[in-house]
Amino acid sequence: MKENHHLTLFRTLLVLLLLSLYNHISAQGLTYATKQPNDFWKNVQFGGGIGLNFSSGYTDVFLAPSAIYNFNHIVALGAGINLNYVDSNNYYSSLVYGISTIVLINPIPEIQFSVGLNESRVNYQEEGFSDYSEDFWDTSLILGAGYRTGNVTIGVGYNVLQNDRYDTDPFVPFVRAYF
Repeated sequence: MKENHHLTLFRTLLVLLLLSLYNHISAQGLTYATKQPNDFWKNVQFGGGIGLNFSSGYTDVFLAPSAIYNFNHIVALGAGINLNYVDSNNYYSSLVYGISTIVLINPIPEIQFSVGLNESRVNYQEEGFSDYSEDFWDTSLILGAGYRTGNVTIGVGYNVLQNDRYDTDPFVPFVRAYF
């Protein structure tokens, strides 16, 4: 009778364990990996800057398309390219092109801080009395602050890597727009 009692107890515990395990598994349900919609492009904005300046014997054309990715409503990271052509008749001409990266921080919707790293190739050619020319790389790290309204930010940056030989002013005013 003792053997039968132990066998009955063992069977009862085994059945309860299997029922408990089945109940636990069925309570979990079958989970399938559902494909989440790709929100990447919803967080991307395109924009940049454009500038045109014409006067008697002077031309300045600036184009800087860029894109940013908004991680949230406070932080964005972006990249872009830039092209700047300047021609002053009988004095000099220059062609500047390069790439840039930027981090934007919006602590409140109206204020925007930025850190931009730019690497540009500068081709400079004097004309007229001198045939001086120079080609060089120029790196700038610009810390900026601006007032933001909607998609447009107006502000000023400071080039902390200013090279007195090439940069005349470390302050860089900017107008930035992203859509």
